[in-house]
Amino acid sequence: MTGATTSALAARGWEKAIQCDPFIQTMEMFPFSGRFGAIRNKLLEFMDLYVYPNEEVFRSEQASLPTRWAVPPIIEKLKLKAKEAGLWNLFLPSVSGLTNLDYAPMCEIMGRSFIAPEVFNCSAPDTGNMEVLHRYGTPQQQQKWLKPLLEGTIRSAFCMTEPEVASSDASNIRTSIIKQGNEYVINGRKWWSSGAGDPRCKLFIVMGKTDLNALNHLQQSMILVERDTPGITIVRSLSVFGYDDAPHGHCEILFKDVHVPAENILLGEGKGFEIAQGRLGPGRIHHCMRSIGLAERCLELMLKRIHSRTAFGKKLSEQGTIMQDVAKSRMEIDQARLLVYRAAHAMDTMGNIVARDQIAMIKVVVPQMTCRVIDRAIQAHGGAGVSSDFILAYAYAGTRTLRLADGPDEVHERTVAQIEYQKISKL
Repeated sequence: MTGATTSALAARGWEKAIQCDPFIQTMEMFPFSGRFGAIRNKLLEFMDLYVYPNEEVFRSEQASLPTRWAVPPIIEKLKLKAKEAGLWNLFLPSVSGLTNLDYAPMCEIMGRSFIAPEVFNCSAPDTGNMEVLHRYGTPQQQQKWLKPLLEGTIRSAFCMTEPEVASSDASNIRTSIIKQGNEYVINGRKWWSSGAGDPRCKLFIVMGKTDLNALNHLQQSMILVERDTPGITIVRSLSVFGYDDAPHGHCEILFKDVHVPAENILLGEGKGFEIAQGRLGPGRIHHCMRSIGLAERCLELMLKRIHSRTAFGKKLSEQGTIMQDVAKSRMEIDQARLLVYRAAHAMDTMGNIVARDQIAMIKVVVPQMTCRVIDRAIQAHGGAGVSSDFILAYAYAGTRTLRLADGPDEVHERTVAQIEYQKISKL
């Protein structure tokens, strides 16, 4: 923030400014780049003009389509507008010119709406898959897959988790990727492959084992698989607390004698763990950024509700327990946001490997915080909170699932503890 901006805010009252936008206080604490402010302002304006007003359009269009697994037309219209506005692929530093720290508040803004991330081509799992192709793909792989993903003309899925094993330990996966001549043959079953239900999904990134005799962390590889390759069967779409997340979807997929060209292997055999760590670092922090935006929106819904309802002779907002819930939610959101910004800054300045403890911390702290905030908002709404009249029930389902996605809480807590143990050993 410039001195002139600081003076202007002070002149009209810091308290009022911060109440309208809590982020203002944070801007002085972290080194955001020179490009950041203008892009953030443009993003905020775009959300107000195009995203929020079209959330109901998305729902009504989806309800009128012959199948829930078709894409409501409003999405592609908004994607064109976002691209024209220069609000496109903001997640990828080499493309957007933004740092991870710059992107954090913008991702938070997108997280306030369920349709927003895709509108700006910043939605999972495509962001993680584009990161993989950008970092590890060959020029030929990038031309075939990264280019259309960056253009937003196709979508993708990431196939790692398996139903038969505890996939939080990736060394357990059983899917085989066996070299036969100039091809690899894939056999295995995956599930929770998010995005596989989308009719625009053309690419699967599949993780499996290429060498059972190698060291434990060198047995796994990743390979690019075209969605329509013979031998692939979408077994079913999985629901999340009853929600199907159409048209995105979370699918169980059977790979049976799926033949893939040898040049589709990513980075080489035995590099699966290395790629996974490179992919999951940014992916985890993006999930956390979006969750903070969702927590803010749910708190706002709660505030509107409690000021409009009366019980036992006074507004809900005047009830002591409700005031405590509001205060706890504000404190927890702000604490989590600062932890996310610190992790993003560490990624920018020290790299993902050095920042892995901070990434692990936010992956535990933020989803837990968001679940608590949403739960309080549900409680304040009463029966309406668990209905489809508000976003709260759907928000809770997705956020609770996030405590499992990209590794369960316990795995990340284990990482934090191990790093703490290393500190002790050096004393």
